[in-house]
Amino acid sequence: MATTSLLEACAPTEQRTPAEVPSSTAEPSATSTLAPIPSPSAASTPSLTATEESGSAQVAFVKTRDRAEGVRRALALLGLNAFSNKDVLLKPNFNSAHPTPGSTHNDVLRTLIEELRERGAGAITVADRSGMAATRQVMEQKGVFTMAEELEFGTLVFDELEKEQWVLMQPPGSHWKGGFPFAQPILGTDAVVQTCCLKTHRFGGHFTMSLKNSVGMVAKRVPGDNWDYMGELHASPDQRLMIAEINTAYTPALILLDGVEAFVTSGPESGKRVWAEVVLAGTDRVAVDAVGVAVLRHFDTTSQVEEGPIFRQEQIARAVELGLGVDGPEKIRCITGDAESEAYAAQIQEILTRG
Repeated sequence: MATTSLLEACAPTEQRTPAEVPSSTAEPSATSTLAPIPSPSAASTPSLTATEESGSAQVAFVKTRDRAEGVRRALALLGLNAFSNKDVLLKPNFNSAHPTPGSTHNDVLRTLIEELRERGAGAITVADRSGMAATRQVMEQKGVFTMAEELEFGTLVFDELEKEQWVLMQPPGSHWKGGFPFAQPILGTDAVVQTCCLKTHRFGGHFTMSLKNSVGMVAKRVPGDNWDYMGELHASPDQRLMIAEINTAYTPALILLDGVEAFVTSGPESGKRVWAEVVLAGTDRVAVDAVGVAVLRHFDTTSQVEEGPIFRQEQIARAVELGLGVDGPEKIRCITGDAESEAYAAQIQEILTRG
């Protein structure tokens, strides 16, 4: 695969145009920075989709106000045993240090790490790039470095990566002007786990769950390059399509959504807070986000999130076009382990199916 300098490919100029390639569900091409970084081999790279062989996706659904219990029960329902001796990069929602659902709750982070260890995970690294504050400061305020010493996991601040550690991704038919720089450590790990919150997004995303959480894997600026990629994203009328396109760069082994509390208006750092009382887990980003949107609608949310069928929401619709998950609500199955969760899930499934 040919490589180019990221500085050349991403020079800050208004003449940037999307790559002239036809729309496709193929994986994105990648060009690396000064030192060529090999793309993951076909044998080691999982499929972009995360559905079962039947074409459906399971989403573990736990009704609870206890986050630690919810994480444990959701993972038990999912029955994943895919982490034995695998190094894990764990991507939380540390866009800011605001209280949950403004950011990942420490109980969720702690319990998830403990559960991954119980499932045989090797080295675990918690990594992110914040959007509303300096990432290292956010992690300090959240007590992540102290927790890292206690639980013996690694930490990584994406803002501090060298230019050689960013890989330019150019998905087919991309709405990014010249592609987007993606954190190379994500591509080099054995398994990616992300934990997201449940909330609306007033800056153009409309909602922020697993698809939107991947924005923190993209650089705001690459060292030596003045182009503001986050400025490009948030100023674009295609923002929600671009969010989905980021997700072509990798496939998560697990998504854990903390919806114990949710913002049903405003967001991402503050808003109208409700007890949504749910923890979701799955391997299909589209399925998890679709169920999450249905939960927001259950509590009367913004007009943007309420509008139209859930699978026509732009983040979800573009993700489906790109082959990132299931293509309809009828292919999502919520799995529960108790009567309360089953009754709640039935209400959400009805909203999901109704559109």
